[in-house]
Amino acid sequence: MGSVFLPHLNSGWHVDQAILSEDERLVVIRFGRDWDKDCMLMDELLYEITPLVSNFAVVYLCDIDKVPDFNEMYELYDPMTVMFFHKNKHMMCDFGTGDNNKLNFVMTDKQELIDVIETVYRGAVKGKGLVISPVQYTRRS
Repeated sequence: MGSVFLPHLNSGWHVDQAILSEDERLVVIRFGRDWDKDCMLMDELLYEITPLVSNFAVVYLCDIDKVPDFNEMYELYDPMTVMFFHKNKHMMCDFGTGDNNKLNFVMTDKQELIDVIETVYRGAVKGKGLVISPVQYTRRS
């Protein structure tokens, strides 16, 4: 149900504008399909935390079938991918999974996701391009 309430980016231009237009806050974009089970679970969690992170992050959704512009560039081959951007810069986070470019597994704990977003934001403000997740996750298949 979270995907109904969160703003959707319906074209490549909208994705670019979301990333470019935010000067202070972290831009969090969930790439995937609204009907996918993993996306639905993550969207619900993102919807629940949005008011809690609104001072330092903004959350968007992007359907990779409707907006395939970034699928190859960002290697969006997983059913659900969350990426972070700050001041038009892609922010990477080491989750201990071997993929620092994106979060490609469903998180279930609200506080854990808030902590990850806050960690990425704090690193971005300090000018870092890569931050270490507050919780290390084992490689998931």
